[in-house]
Amino acid sequence: MSSGRVQVEHLSIELGEGPARFEVLRDLSVTIEPGEFVCLLGPSGCGKSTLLGALAGHLSPSQGRVSLDGEAITGPDPDRGLVFQQHTLFPWKTVLDNVGYGLKMKGVPRAEREQRAAELLQLVGLQGFERRHPRELSGGMQQRVEIARVLINQPRVLLMDEPFGALDALTRSRMQELLLDLWTRMRTTVVFVTHDIDEALFLADRVLVIGPRPGRIVEELRLGFPRPRRAALLTEPAFVQLKRRCLALLREDGHAPPLERLSPLGPPPPGDDQRHWRFAN
Repeated sequence: MSSGRVQVEHLSIELGEGPARFEVLRDLSVTIEPGEFVCLLGPSGCGKSTLLGALAGHLSPSQGRVSLDGEAITGPDPDRGLVFQQHTLFPWKTVLDNVGYGLKMKGVPRAEREQRAAELLQLVGLQGFERRHPRELSGGMQQRVEIARVLINQPRVLLMDEPFGALDALTRSRMQELLLDLWTRMRTTVVFVTHDIDEALFLADRVLVIGPRPGRIVEELRLGFPRPRRAALLTEPAFVQLKRRCLALLREDGHAPPLERLSPLGPPPPGDDQRHWRFAN
């Protein structure tokens, strides 16, 4: 069976109690294929993080179903690794011990978990920092450790809730490129929450634009930008046109200009003639 296939079927979620109860998500359905990189894009309060919480198993549906590889998600599991905006590293543990902590909980011998942790730290560019503590690292380095700590469990799905939102622009750009490099190597399914249009279009195979609360998918954008992607992509005309479209979709009235084929992105894949678009003049 394929590993990492996420299904969300007619999901609705309500939060709060009594008269204060309110609807966050309404009848949302989407399928994310194994190894796909999907960004959830929308304004603050639209339910992006709530959807991620349901996929992580921290929130229960009011209606509908969420599943991973056909099995209903009923609670947290290492198969669904979660990375937040602020790191959750143990301050008293070294970088090496933080990364290897999940393996320790599984009973993996110390020598093996240290070896695997060291390999991941090298992969994220932190070789030489194994014996440091989180307070000795920059924000970007802390997030690298956080990502390594999640990946060591070899999750089928990596859930990321605005993980680079607290970083400066240059560090954020570098972390985006690092994440894409890691994803290219591992091909773990990624569901990435952001309210930053540039970030969503730069990272994703597919962007799901979430409308104002109660959240629902107002449009799905499939991106044909070639990989590997680098920062220069952000200034290309095709990218700028798609950014304009996203801005229009996120306006309060949800209106967006008509679309027509965008030839600079190349021919569509066989059997799919709807992947590449641009604004009509």
